[in-house]
Amino acid sequence: MDYLLKIPILSITSLFILFILSKLMGNKEISQLTMFDYTIGISIGSIAAEMATSLENNFMEPLLAMVIYATISILISYLSAKFLPFRRVVEGKSIIVYQNGKIYYGNLKKMNLNVSEFLMQCRINGYFNLADLQTVILESNGKMSFLPKSSKRPTTPNDLSIRPLPEEIVINLILDGKILKHSLAYIHHDENWLMKECKKQGYSHLDQIFLATYDNQNQLSIYKKYSAKQVEDPFE
Repeated sequence: MDYLLKIPILSITSLFILFILSKLMGNKEISQLTMFDYTIGISIGSIAAEMATSLENNFMEPLLAMVIYATISILISYLSAKFLPFRRVVEGKSIIVYQNGKIYYGNLKKMNLNVSEFLMQCRINGYFNLADLQTVILESNGKMSFLPKSSKRPTTPNDLSIRPLPEEIVINLILDGKILKHSLAYIHHDENWLMKECKKQGYSHLDQIFLATYDNQNQLSIYKKYSAKQVEDPFE
């Protein structure tokens, strides 16, 4: 029966250590991971799982291995940040695969991509005609960056010689029917002001409101709480 108690303890311990090591190695999205980062992550996870089931008092060995893997990862990240040549060796570098109407087959082949996969990535990113593109770059993390021709890119305010108001974050004032007091303090208002504004829009009780937001135009937007389900599928 001892192992029934030991496994949960080791599992919780390995998860805690894994969490600490992950924080030390830095937070990254999956798409930002290099192949080395991905390999290190899988290895540490496998070792943590082995540690959780170590029933013969040898859990210190996988723990040491996890620390060594994490230390190497942190060291390599530090060296990559300090030395550009080392960074290029570890992370790779960006490669142009299309420019000025030319597909560089050699670069595609170097990255183990074929033309069909290249065209699929173009379509996924909204470019169905290569003639609309000026340059396509395959980044070191495997993602593609697209530079459309100037005549095909979206219009910007500079093109129209207008100066839009600066963008600011939208503040949530009511979330799931609950007033967020710290958000009200941030915009220098109180609950009395909020309830008056809600009543102006026909809402006298908080349980009627699912979400209320406040933008840089001093506009309070209220979203009613609906209990009914959407039964129609617009994508059928």
